Amino acid sequence: MSETATQPIAAAIDGIYRTESRRVFATLIRLLGDFELAEEGLHEAFRAALEHWPREGVPANPRAWLVSAGRYKAIDSIRRRARFDRYDDVAEQVESIADESALQADSAIEDDRLRLIFTCCHPALQPDAQVALTLREVCGLTTEEIAQAFLSAAPTLAQRIVRAKAKIRDARIPYQVPEPEELPQRLDSVLRVVYLVFNEGYSASSGSSLTRVDLSAEAIRLGRLLVELLPEPEAIGLLGLMLLHESRRAARTSSDGELILLSDQDRSLWNRDQIGEGVVLVEKALASRSFGPYSLQAAIAAVHAEARTADATDWREILGLYDVLLRIEASPVVELNRAVAVAMRDGPAAGLALIEAILARGDLDDYHLAHAAQADLLRRLGKFAPARAAYERALALARQEPERRFLERRLSELPH
Repeated sequence: MSETATQPIAAAIDGIYRTESRRVFATLIRLLGDFELAEEGLHEAFRAALEHWPREGVPANPRAWLVSAGRYKAIDSIRRRARFDRYDDVAEQVESIADESALQADSAIEDDRLRLIFTCCHPALQPDAQVALTLREVCGLTTEEIAQAFLSAAPTLAQRIVRAKAKIRDARIPYQVPEPEELPQRLDSVLRVVYLVFNEGYSASSGSSLTRVDLSAEAIRLGRLLVELLPEPEAIGLLGLMLLHESRRAARTSSDGELILLSDQDRSLWNRDQIGEGVVLVEKALASRSFGPYSLQAAIAAVHAEARTADATDWREILGLYDVLLRIEASPVVELNRAVAVAMRDGPAAGLALIEAILARGDLDDYHLAHAAQADLLRRLGKFAPARAAYERALALARQEPERRFLERRLSELPH
């Protein structure tokens, strides 16, 4: 077959790799029981596709073909290694992998992706390892891409992933969806990882850029996958929350990358399709009796999203939602956000008293947004000297360049 004739096949294989490789990989892990073998089998399967499909055509079920090819390539690899190393259990290992019934043991291949998510987010792994492993194995990001997104050294991140895989192997962490009684606790871990990824993309913890679109997109893709595979109320609520926040992306920065506060944003730039979808998801999550903090945060975001102007924001409703959120998941950050809502409803003095009480406890002394909120309320009250001190404290703690420039502007605007 000529090179020109094979080009459409090569393009088809490339497209299948982008859409199916993570599904194939997840199923190979179930069949092979090992991350490294599955990764090797995945690449060997696509190498075989590049060799066979130009002659034989793309099979009717490419995913099944690739899974089968990857499995047999893994068997060959194990047998080759057995010639050089003493593996007492090689025959048993090969027999279990070669068992045709294993391929049909779970025809719902999508369940394999859910198993992979729960394995990568197992509570036995360190939180940073959960995030890195999920992005690498579920989303398919390269180690270099993850390192760049989180401003880490690629070798350091690679070691983190290797250690996480070793922990899964050595601790015999099961590759499975938790039992129903274990699901709430384990799902919390998965949702936390997805939201951590989203937050790093929506408001980067440090660096020159306010946002990283690729990470937010990956988190939303993970959220959609979770809702599709496991439509629990909090998974639905988290997807709604991410979409509602993401809807504001285009309005959050100026053309030269400067931070624009929510109250000053051009709301015509907000993505109304994402807002509409997010509101529907929030309503669905809240209609259940088992909604939690993500659903409530999404409801707060929905109130903001549905206000056509900043002045039209229903702060009374937002404050009521924060009151409920505090009852089910009390935290200093939630208290801080509630205090801001109080300031918007009852005036800056009322909100300032609450924020200063939080800071007096020492709970958020290293959180730059707490000092920035305190500074803003002091500024609005005309207390410029303490406002300056609060802005300087916030600036000393801020690591993200757009936020630092915003705080510097606020400082320069204060009367002396």
